[in-house]
Amino acid sequence: MKGFKVFLILAVLIASAITTLSAIPDEEESFFNEENNTDAKDETKNQFGKSTSLRSRLLAYGPPATTCDKNPKVCQASGSAGPDCCNKKCVDTNTDRANCGKCGRKCNYSEICCEGKCVNPNSDNENCGSCNNTCKKGTSCAYGMCSYA
Repeated sequence: MKGFKVFLILAVLIASAITTLSAIPDEEESFFNEENNTDAKDETKNQFGKSTSLRSRLLAYGPPATTCDKNPKVCQASGSAGPDCCNKKCVDTNTDRANCGKCGRKCNYSEICCEGKCVNPNSDNENCGSCNNTCKKGTSCAYGMCSYA
């Protein structure tokens, strides 16, 4: 029975790969074909005197790559992963375990990053179970819960 399941999974994977690879390229090529784009405003001449479409040139190169090391304001945009730039990636150094408090400072396996400090949520009375979950006076944090016993 296991052999049949493995065979079925492999068959599905091969079929999806064939489907992906056999996409009809003629339609895509005709879209980018300069003869089909006859808009005079978008056409320019390249160094060999051949007419090229501005639209096809922009689509061929894709959008310019913007990384935060060259433009730090990228991290300030809404939807960004965080306001800080570390290793060409936007991160929040207050909560990121790989960049806790500053770029490159990694928290240990059992620790989390709370307000830029690595803490152990299993035993820290100020961050018991999660950040800023303070245990009441007279109780202690054990296994991520206040007053476990």
